[in-house]
Amino acid sequence: MSRLDAIRAAEAKLLLSTYDRNPILFVGGEGVHLVDENGDRYLDLLSGIGVNALGYRHPAIEEALVRQGRTLIHTSNLYFHEGQAELALRLTERSGLARAFFANTGTEAWEGAMKFARAHAGLLRSEGKQIGTKFLALEHSFHGRTFGSVSTTHKAKYREPFAPVVSGVDFVLFDDVTDLRAKFSNEICAILVEAIQGEGGIRPLSQEFLAEARKLADSTGALLIIDEIQAGLGRTGKWFAYQYYDIQPDITTVAKPLAGGIPLGAVLCTEEVARAIHPGMHGTTFGGGPLACAVAIAVIDTIEKDQLLNNATQVGNYFMDGLRTLAKRHEAITEVRGKGLMLAAELDSADLAKKVVAEMLKRHILINCTSDTVLRFLPPYILTRAHVDTALKALDEILTEHVGTAHSAAAAGGIKHG
Repeated sequence: MSRLDAIRAAEAKLLLSTYDRNPILFVGGEGVHLVDENGDRYLDLLSGIGVNALGYRHPAIEEALVRQGRTLIHTSNLYFHEGQAELALRLTERSGLARAFFANTGTEAWEGAMKFARAHAGLLRSEGKQIGTKFLALEHSFHGRTFGSVSTTHKAKYREPFAPVVSGVDFVLFDDVTDLRAKFSNEICAILVEAIQGEGGIRPLSQEFLAEARKLADSTGALLIIDEIQAGLGRTGKWFAYQYYDIQPDITTVAKPLAGGIPLGAVLCTEEVARAIHPGMHGTTFGGGPLACAVAIAVIDTIEKDQLLNNATQVGNYFMDGLRTLAKRHEAITEVRGKGLMLAAELDSADLAKKVVAEMLKRHILINCTSDTVLRFLPPYILTRAHVDTALKALDEILTEHVGTAHSAAAAGGIKHG
């Protein structure tokens, strides 16, 4: 029995059946590549679902892990350590917000954001203002799998198995300003959005919609909360995707790439929100521990020092151009969208999307499919144009083999872009 077969058998006996894993055993990685038990290398264009911003075995992360591991890994939030204020300073400076709370994951950060919104509304009511406790979330949204976060996640398949979920959530049609206005009232304590939806299919909001959300929230004292768990910390070419809109949220949440693979999330908020929170209202055992903070500081400093925001923009634009070129060649690609290194190619068939992911895997290229028909690309920020060319060539070959090309003349000319 192979190592993989042994592990699969053990998991089948011992673990809850929550994941449909691909039959690959990864044992290492370097740069933008993962390595399996046989020594085969895989180009990782998913980066642990947007987590491994610096790829694998990055010296800055290794150094931070070793250095901090030799001193202090955990102490609890009953005491001080050196990392939290230093990390909070970096995050507040880059986000334009004032305060930070550290959690372990994105879904925990989102839970905290929802609790802070309710607490803020309660404070406003105590001051004589009329504001309710309800939330407005968006069609196609995904905010996590705990009760609060899944309650604000749109797809019924995530919510219905656990019903009844948290009440007081209404969903607005995606990017529909008219529907937003119709559903907003002083019963709403917060409007919940992703500037660019992740699991929902890499769907950017329009400037008009986000501006209207900001205006409506300001009109009653409600909060605008922007989920940057997948889009934030440099993935789109800016530190936060909302910075493309020149619109500031009251609260934002970050997690996935924050500590380069070590679990860490954060809630960032304004001073106005912070005044509703006092000791004992919220907390965590592990969140913001010394090890996670040390690695997160190293990740942020490396992104800045190595100009990886610029790389995400430049290589992301090159990748986008290449996908658009493929869309002209293959009618099966119905739309290309995204920003920086958060990109999607939507196909006209869920079966085809599933087939493409499987065929890319055979060619040792890792992507995934979200919202049934959307090929999602979330590569490490250190991606190069050569890596993009490898992916585009494989994708072109797969689509040609399985559905043909829309324009044979163009097909004969090869892929030219950038």
